[in-house]
Amino acid sequence: MVNTSPAESENCKRRVCDRESLRSHLDALESCIDNPAIGLPEEIFLFASSIVPLVNVDLLIRDDDGRTLLTWREDRFSGAGWHIPGGIIRYKEKIADRVAKVALTELSTVLMPDPVLLAVNEFHIPGRRERAHFISFLYECRLDGCPNPQMASFSGVPVPGQWRWFSSAPADILSCHRVYEVYL
Repeated sequence: MVNTSPAESENCKRRVCDRESLRSHLDALESCIDNPAIGLPEEIFLFASSIVPLVNVDLLIRDDDGRTLLTWREDRFSGAGWHIPGGIIRYKEKIADRVAKVALTELSTVLMPDPVLLAVNEFHIPGRRERAHFISFLYECRLDGCPNPQMASFSGVPVPGQWRWFSSAPADILSCHRVYEVYL
């Protein structure tokens, strides 16, 4: 028989109670999620991103002239700047499906088959709790069509979602994507 102090016994009771309470809270959260395969409510996604790394794909898309396609992003997490198109893999989603969906969603086009995995990077963003840890798979891709011409940005200040071809990394590339400058 194991002897436990009254304090240890009380801690054990609290853990049991806490587990019951936790289960109740988790059930409540789960009831707010329709289908995790298509995404999570923003609040639940941000909470999840504060306790586990996010896994995403980034698409390094080059044209026949060796230029790289970047899109303009502007949000509260990354700020404003050019970035390699990418997206977070959903629950039970295949990586290849997310790669294809990023091209369709961000560029309104499709990719040539068989993108090539170039790198796996891990990002830690200091001073941030939400969306602060990423594991990113960088794929080299080729377009099988043209990006949406209405979203092209040829000069001036772009708006979120616009795209542009670059021969080298622009000065205003997002800081989190500077790791990709060796590919641009």
